[in-house]
Amino acid sequence: MKKLIHIAMAALLLTAACTTAFAGGNKAKTDKKVAAFKYEKSGDIVKGSAASGDTAVVTIAATSDMHGRIYPWEYAIDAPANNAGFALTDTVVKQIKSEYPDTLLFDIGDALQDNSSELFNDLDTHPMIQALNAQKYDIWVPGNHEFNFGLPFLERNFANFDGRVVCTNIKYADSGKSYLLPYQIIVVNGIRVAVVGCVAPHIATWEASSPEHFQNLDFEDPISSVQKTVKELEGKYDVLVGVMHISREGEYECEGKSGAFQIAKAVPELDVVFAGHEHATYCTDVDGTWVLEPGKYGSQVAFSKINLKKENGKWKVANVEAKNIDTKGLKPSDDILAQFKWVDDKSKENANMVVGKITANFIPEGTDYITGKDNVTTMPRAQVEDTALMDLINEVQAYYTKADISTAALFNLDQTLKAGDFKRKDVAFIYKYDNTLMAVNITGKNLLAYMEWTADYFQQTHEGDATIAFNPNFRAYNYDMLSGINYEIDISKPAGSRITNATIKGKPVDPNATYKMAVNNYRFGTLKSKGWASEKDVYFSSINDLPLTSTVRDLIVKYTQENLKGNLSPKCDHNWKITGLPKTFNDPATIAKIKSGEIKVPSSSDGRTPNVAPVKVVK
Repeated sequence: MKKLIHIAMAALLLTAACTTAFAGGNKAKTDKKVAAFKYEKSGDIVKGSAASGDTAVVTIAATSDMHGRIYPWEYAIDAPANNAGFALTDTVVKQIKSEYPDTLLFDIGDALQDNSSELFNDLDTHPMIQALNAQKYDIWVPGNHEFNFGLPFLERNFANFDGRVVCTNIKYADSGKSYLLPYQIIVVNGIRVAVVGCVAPHIATWEASSPEHFQNLDFEDPISSVQKTVKELEGKYDVLVGVMHISREGEYECEGKSGAFQIAKAVPELDVVFAGHEHATYCTDVDGTWVLEPGKYGSQVAFSKINLKKENGKWKVANVEAKNIDTKGLKPSDDILAQFKWVDDKSKENANMVVGKITANFIPEGTDYITGKDNVTTMPRAQVEDTALMDLINEVQAYYTKADISTAALFNLDQTLKAGDFKRKDVAFIYKYDNTLMAVNITGKNLLAYMEWTADYFQQTHEGDATIAFNPNFRAYNYDMLSGINYEIDISKPAGSRITNATIKGKPVDPNATYKMAVNNYRFGTLKSKGWASEKDVYFSSINDLPLTSTVRDLIVKYTQENLKGNLSPKCDHNWKITGLPKTFNDPATIAKIKSGEIKVPSSSDGRTPNVAPVKVVK
């Protein structure tokens, strides 16, 4: 019997190794210097026949941030999603093309990551690219997550995409030449449509732990890069379209300078801008240019109708219409369902693989702090108090890195573990991303600076507040909770001065001492960009030290099976807490009105940040 158990466990670990292309064999191939990739496709794309008469129409449909979704199914929870997947967006596109057969079809990036899509990274052509090809996409702009798995993986998918890959702000560092096509001309019904693409320029920061993922590549400021390309295009187009995997307002040092809105203002020649990256749904007129984003996962399809009129023998844009089309509740495309059933079958099989047993619920009080339910509509419990769930992730990370401190974020606000079988889908549910594990030596001074930075997630409290509010400009995935250090977050104080009573092993954090801290590769990028750690401070990288199980997900499985003997039991050390709460916090009458639905807790306009303003006490 013991022999059978050992064989089963070995098989599970082997499956993890084989199905995580971010790790193991694929990863090792990217560690060596590779020859410069040359994108081979060029020349105009021609669609339809020349328009007759003095008026014409160009129509464009676009998806963005599909994140591994072909079927309308969420494999992390093994449940249907009635507003996700190419099977639904294809239904919308077919409806559009029934009226406008020559509609151009674009994808705005982040197609190749999430929703168990890493299971297929070893294939010559990833299923998401196969799906783009099956639907005859004309343009694909790579997103930042496209770089998660290394250049050999990405470049073979670039080459195998039947349309054109367009991005103007990625250059070779040694030559300054474009890595991909800076633009593409599509002649549709005789009308020259120029498509300029760009991506958020922070990939080097986000991939800092794996510099081979952007080897010999520079990411230029989007505005200046788009401006240069548009100047080069003078006289070559009738319609100018921006396709940009970048948020509305930009990020980090480019905050307020290089977002899609700022590009539209800086490049008024653009007739319409399709954006992605933010997972938001909007359609906004920015100084006369429509800028729109179709949300995430296929929840919407962005659509624009560009009306043209011929003047003195030349086509001129008369007006532009734009909207997002909802996919929720539509009948999935039979074509997509039939062609990609094999992907759905394998993903579901992997999701339901049992890797252990959960002895009790990890958040028995409910993931929502106020309602006590397991879907967050007010405050995520795991972000306002220490929980066994976050302690588990930090326990795993600290064990494999032999670190004093570990840090982790709540990637899915509803994440929890329920008593019963522990399946691979549960691992994906509590740890959404394919992050690898790293560990750094960090000074006490930089540790405290980093902790202050992450505590900026909270808004400052004031008397009269019944709830805690979050900073809408600080993403939830940047708010980290630490283990191995006792500390308090006094949110009555302004950002930058909130961490109090920080002790390690009973002693105050020494600014001059050096501590060992476990982080994921994404957070290492933050530490590096802020100057709190560098490559020389890295003493552990799972890619090199545990290559067969290098992702945090795989290490959770490995730790459960090898260290916990397959049994997960919740335990919480309560090493941190929030302080500085006003006397009015949790006012019973106000909380009762929130629970009843009489008072709604406000969320950000894009829906990504809950609780962006404190609910005031009801008098």
